[in-house]
Amino acid sequence: MRIEECFGVGKLTLSLHGELDHHAAGHVSREIERAADEHLPVSCVLDLSGVSFMDSSGIAVIIKARRRADELGASLRVVGVGRQPGRVLAAAGIGRIIDIEASRE
Repeated sequence: MRIEECFGVGKLTLSLHGELDHHAAGHVSREIERAADEHLPVSCVLDLSGVSFMDSSGIAVIIKARRRADELGASLRVVGVGRQPGRVLAAAGIGRIIDIEASRE
């Protein structure tokens, strides 16, 4: 899993690339927390457009990111959600608690 980080004008964007599964989840969660603590953003965006596969571990990553954003008083959006990750998130009902935007493809 590769993570690209971009910060500007209070907005932290983390773009994930690869498979968000149980092997990558711990690393991704640690990187999200590190970046949030470093930048103290007002808004956070998780861009999943590069995620080719996600299992239930990805749900845990997103919920942890939401909790960290809440602790910082920041908003969280999940964007670029492809078909397979979207099905996982929909099955869990995550869209009821987190702003999720599907991929435009």
